[in-house]
Amino acid sequence: MFQKHKKVFASWSGGKDSALACYLAKKNCNAEVTSLLNMLSENGTHSRSHHLSAKVLQLQTAAMGIPMVQMKATWQHYEEEFKKALLKFKKEGIQAGVFGDIDLQEHRDWVEKVCNETSMESLLPLWHRTRESLMEEFISAGFKAIIVAVNLEFLGSEWLGRQIDAEFVEDIKRLPQVDLCGEKGEYHTFVTSGPLFKKRIEITKSRRRYKKGRWFLDILEWRIV
Repeated sequence: MFQKHKKVFASWSGGKDSALACYLAKKNCNAEVTSLLNMLSENGTHSRSHHLSAKVLQLQTAAMGIPMVQMKATWQHYEEEFKKALLKFKKEGIQAGVFGDIDLQEHRDWVEKVCNETSMESLLPLWHRTRESLMEEFISAGFKAIIVAVNLEFLGSEWLGRQIDAEFVEDIKRLPQVDLCGEKGEYHTFVTSGPLFKKRIEITKSRRRYKKGRWFLDILEWRIV
């Protein structure tokens, strides 16, 4: 059982797992998510985790009405910059961080380490849930998301732009080499609407881009409605 917290931040990738974790923290812990934390490349152009444009990620904060802190960092200084953000949150009265990890122990170990060192508590609402139950809850809660990146070792470029829905889940389950939630980096997602959102993001123009064994869907034009 989670302790209830008044104010929390959410470690935010823009994808389904961070969105579902944020939603469950609010639903199950009565948490007030007052800020999103997103880590960017050292030049500030894109996210470290999903390689999403920093500008596109800001669309989500506009649609949700939750402010986003974006920190630039090299991989070498990632932890240092992450903890700087946590110390800032602590001064604002934020008591805990919400993380979307499912079962990678090294990820949990790191999360707990940086939170302990900044006197924060860590909440991992997805931890050790089954893949099927997480996907089912994401969809049934009313979230909408699309595939924005694929690793060609597992999936082809034709998966780009697909909606996360029941049909997607059934198709992925037919591929034994692919983790249903994409935990090995097989695919990444971008959430466009759902119970956390006050408005929805409509993508009106995009393009496919290849880089180092991966295909990305660059979001070029949009509207928030």
